[in-house]
Amino acid sequence: MKAVAVFPGKANSAHLAALDKPSIDSIPDGRGVLVRVLRVGVDGTDKEINAAEYGAAPKGYDFLVTGHEGFGVVEKVGPNVSELKPGDYVVATVRRPGNSIYDLIGANDMTTDDTYYERGINLLHGFLTEFYVDDAEYIVKIPRGLRDVGVLLEPFAVVQKGITQAYEIQRRLRVWRPRKAAVMGAGTIGLLATLSLRLRGIEVTTFSRQPKPNRPASLLEALGARYISTKEAPILDSGKKFGPFDIIFEATGASAVAFDSMQVLGKNGVLVLSSVTGGNHMVQVPADRINLEFVLGNKVMVGTVNANREYFESGVRDMALAEADHNGWLRELLTDPVGGLENFSVAFDKLEHSRDAIKVYYQVADF
Repeated sequence: MKAVAVFPGKANSAHLAALDKPSIDSIPDGRGVLVRVLRVGVDGTDKEINAAEYGAAPKGYDFLVTGHEGFGVVEKVGPNVSELKPGDYVVATVRRPGNSIYDLIGANDMTTDDTYYERGINLLHGFLTEFYVDDAEYIVKIPRGLRDVGVLLEPFAVVQKGITQAYEIQRRLRVWRPRKAAVMGAGTIGLLATLSLRLRGIEVTTFSRQPKPNRPASLLEALGARYISTKEAPILDSGKKFGPFDIIFEATGASAVAFDSMQVLGKNGVLVLSSVTGGNHMVQVPADRINLEFVLGNKVMVGTVNANREYFESGVRDMALAEADHNGWLRELLTDPVGGLENFSVAFDKLEHSRDAIKVYYQVADF
């Protein structure tokens, strides 16, 4: 069967590879699930893996099948799988257990191991292929009514984890009822973070560089959020006008924004950092003032990466609520379909050059 793969360590090595069709017998204890892939979303991670910034091939292979935002339909299940059946729509989680105590209790996304296993990212093949097999433990059912937007669940799970972690941290206060939030960035993660916060009844100001009018701004305002272009109003100035913010979700990929965010966070606030930033970019910041205000204001900053099954399941619930409250809004994020695995170069071109793209995704098979 066909698959989109890279040779890790070799830049711009994306190619069409061949794999044997997997068997559910490869999963122990009769817990295997065979999934036919329908759609796969792509993002900056896939672009960075193709640029050889990170990623490693599974043992026994010199290539890595990419794609970690999968959506498919169950074809066959093992004899000890009762929670899924053929015909169910599903999404698989991304990270698999290592050896730390957190891996052993199902919190693979919180591993302390230096070596981690992520489908389509590191040491495990991803979902940009025609079929995959996995243990039922890592496969989440998607209600039939959400099948058109199911490919968004993986990025939504990342958002769910970050926001849930903020609330968990704030249990230290006994009472924490955030009223104002800021989201930094209006890409897929930023849009979904805004949605999740609005579903919780929080006033949200979302910052992005592009001036209005633009598609993300229209989508955000349809949710009742405020959109601000940082080209027209810097974060620090807008923070004085619309903040301070009780919770900030940073998703720009620009490290300087994280430091601006620290300065507009309110007392007892939480700043959630989700950007993975490479390079050696340097910025000058008022370090003494930032430190002082964090200490005296009981502020918290936390990093979040990946997501375990809990957050995928909560993502399904919020997606259902979003469809009820904002019917059709999630579909508007699916801007750039790419037909067929063989058109991988088109997908990378869209990721690199399409300014209007929100979510680029492969349409691997019809459903």
